[in-house]
Amino acid sequence: MKKGKGSKLQNGTEDASESGLGNPDLGPFLLKQARDLVSAGDNPQKALELALRAAKSYELCSSGKPNLELVMCLHVTAAIYCSLGQYNEAIPLLEQSIEIPVIEEGQEHALAKFAGHMQLGDTYAMLGQLENSITCYSTGFEVQKRVLGETDPRVGETCRYLAEAHMQALQFDEAQRLCQMALDIHRENSTPASLEEAADRRLMGLICETKGDHEAALEHLVLARMAMVANSQEAEVASVDCSIGDAYLSLSRYDEAVFAYQKALTAFKTTKGENHPAIGSVFVRLADLYYRTGKLRESTSYCENALRIYEKPMPGIPPEEIATGLTDVSAIYESMNDLDQAIKLLQKALKIYNDVPGQQSTVAGIEAQMGVMYYMLGNYSESYNSFSSAISKLRICRDKKSAFFGIALNQMGLACVQRYAIKEAVELFEEAKSILEQECGPYHPDTLSVYSNLAGTYDAIGSLFLMLFVSCDMMSKQVG
Repeated sequence: MKKGKGSKLQNGTEDASESGLGNPDLGPFLLKQARDLVSAGDNPQKALELALRAAKSYELCSSGKPNLELVMCLHVTAAIYCSLGQYNEAIPLLEQSIEIPVIEEGQEHALAKFAGHMQLGDTYAMLGQLENSITCYSTGFEVQKRVLGETDPRVGETCRYLAEAHMQALQFDEAQRLCQMALDIHRENSTPASLEEAADRRLMGLICETKGDHEAALEHLVLARMAMVANSQEAEVASVDCSIGDAYLSLSRYDEAVFAYQKALTAFKTTKGENHPAIGSVFVRLADLYYRTGKLRESTSYCENALRIYEKPMPGIPPEEIATGLTDVSAIYESMNDLDQAIKLLQKALKIYNDVPGQQSTVAGIEAQMGVMYYMLGNYSESYNSFSSAISKLRICRDKKSAFFGIALNQMGLACVQRYAIKEAVELFEEAKSILEQECGPYHPDTLSVYSNLAGTYDAIGSLFLMLFVSCDMMSKQVG
């Protein structure tokens, strides 16, 4: 039997008659075996083989008709690929799963298509391709609204999810708009101070804090905390206390910030233990607070406390959580102008992230930060190498028109100038200029910085040509 049209399955058996894949009972049986293996955490490679065979069986038995069981099987198979870190293999299966459902066939088909778009968006997010990820989420969101209506609580959940994606992509205005939609939907459909509203307000607080509206952030976070306490969600309250402390810190209300952090510290020690990375994150916040208030000894002490946790992590802690902690402590040491220690910590974080799939964008950010510090130390070759590695990753995994990308290009151009690679510097400055003009406007400080660097580089090129002309003229006179 021939494979179905448009099949994107691999590693299956070509001859269905020999393997029995044409039996309609085989697909459900194989898929159940695969899911049982996944649930048990045993032999994911075997689970993948079973899921692939199940998908081929479903495909053969569907006779070209839309089959939601095949869609579900493709979702499971893609999830197994992702658990193995093989995200690129998952993408064509999810694209196939989106093509199968027919919205006009009813709600089940529409929601299956929605689920495919969202899972595809998650997969792109793990690859660091945020633009593709948001596109998938947005398409799925429109499908969900069409079938459920714009005020359904499930639409509110997707609003918040999409807002988080926009926040990760540094698109804060759109994140705030979507989060407000989620808040409005949940207030309309839920009781006052519901858990859904608490989650919306918590995210809105983080968005407002990032945008610099600290008073609004504090208001949302306090309301979120009250709702969580009312719903007996004490385990989540400590994290909100940390965010409340951040808002107080931004407002220079240091005593209140210390009080909020200490409450979080006490709660985390009770619920998670003395050596959990959550404790380390509070230590980092306290280190930052004491640095800002000029108490460097206390700041250094809290940094050391955090490092004792991050350098000997508890079993079962995700490695990226430790790497994030190391980068946070590095930022404090950088503020203290201890650049050597800051770089050492970033190198440790980089080593961890290099072993974690789907972290190219994060690794690029760390490499760019290392490039800045190497430049400040006068080590221009290492600075150039760090920026070069970061930019090559950003070209692949991130929106090449982002402001961060433009800033990284500008910084790499400065390293080129110091290494007398003037032509390359001009090319980098020109690309950075084009991006930052589009993203930030011509009068933004980052754009003006590129203008200045570009003007200075062209001036240097002019001086170089003038020196060359004078040298050639003198040589011609000597010959004459």
